[in-house]
Amino acid sequence: MTDLASSTAFRGTGPSPSNALLHSLFIVDAVAETATPGAVWVRDGVIMAAGPEASVRQAVTDAADAASGSPVELDLGGAYLAPGLMNMHTHFSLALPGERGTYVASLDDAGVALYMADGARRALHSGLTTVRCVAERGHADFALRDAIGRGLLPGPDIRTAGQALVCTGGHGHENDDTMECDGPIGFTRGVRTQIKAGADLIKVMISGGIAGKHEGIATPQLTRDEMAAVISTAHAWGRKVTAHAGPAPIIAEAVSLGLDCVEHGYELTPEVAQAMAAAGTALVPTLVVTRCGSFFDELGVPAWMQERSLAAGPRHIESFQMAIEAGVTIMVGSDMPPFWPFEGTTAVVREMEHMSENGLGPAATLRAGTITCAEWLGIADAVGTIAVGKRADFIGVDANPLDDISALRSLRWVMKAGEVVRDDRLVIA
Repeated sequence: MTDLASSTAFRGTGPSPSNALLHSLFIVDAVAETATPGAVWVRDGVIMAAGPEASVRQAVTDAADAASGSPVELDLGGAYLAPGLMNMHTHFSLALPGERGTYVASLDDAGVALYMADGARRALHSGLTTVRCVAERGHADFALRDAIGRGLLPGPDIRTAGQALVCTGGHGHENDDTMECDGPIGFTRGVRTQIKAGADLIKVMISGGIAGKHEGIATPQLTRDEMAAVISTAHAWGRKVTAHAGPAPIIAEAVSLGLDCVEHGYELTPEVAQAMAAAGTALVPTLVVTRCGSFFDELGVPAWMQERSLAAGPRHIESFQMAIEAGVTIMVGSDMPPFWPFEGTTAVVREMEHMSENGLGPAATLRAGTITCAEWLGIADAVGTIAVGKRADFIGVDANPLDDISALRSLRWVMKAGEVVRDDRLVIA
């Protein structure tokens, strides 16, 4: 079994300049679908100029003042510079059935917080500068989010749902990353409880799933009135709702009530995919979770869960392709810990490879892991593309991900808010 304390090692970086000129690079624009030679000027964590190197250097010259001085020049050695990646289905306290899950479930509050902080650091080093957590234990995610925001811990920016809402005995009820509710009043209270704790969005389990032995993927778990209570209450408080959901009929009902996002969508139909597209309901497909036998083996996941997961794989791909055909907004989410070493890369990159290979293509997949996520989260004015005035969140890879998303396997450099957090060219002292 992989030891998370030593499974992924990254080289250190040393102090980052507050005023830096990044050059010898190609700027990747997933919206325009171009990768052009250029440079980027970053000051105090913000992009001041980006484009042809001569024009960026002229911008530096024009803005020169005694207070800021000349920027430190960082040669990226021909790297393709893309926006920092985003993952919209993350669990830093994941405890699946099996040996590893038993260990995580046994941790006390302090142990959970440390475990999650380590996962956040590894996620950042894997190129993720923003994540969406969609069920974490005991509200530790709020403390982690705030500590990262204050600069006390390294990690991606976090938008989190707190505890997911489930019916009594519903999907994921075994751990305290969920809150059991029943009836419209109970689910209304559940939404308000998460918002009171600090939730940025709401997660609800409206069907069964892979990890529940007592349920099936298609098991309905909320009534229409319960779903309506969750969605209307969350929207009244300015929060979007995402739902763990597998089967088409249940998804269709939730979409008709105003659901903002579907997780997994194992068994869509063309008609439901079209309804999602028309309503603006996004999909986070998490394709990797139905094709990750070696990951389950590492964790000691029982045979019944592995069989259920792998058996769902072909239909899962068909559903994903239906969503593409219908024009559904699609976003990257791994469900697996995004930093986990898996099939020669990380889980988030493997997820993006599955998405690209199964019909989305490299450019749309890169958008699905950057600007599309930022738009859903309402932060596209700050992150998601390399543009003047946005936060300096970047990754550096050795090939063009617009040609082949597997270029992300060559990730060697990460910057978040102007701080270099990974540089594989440096040697550990």
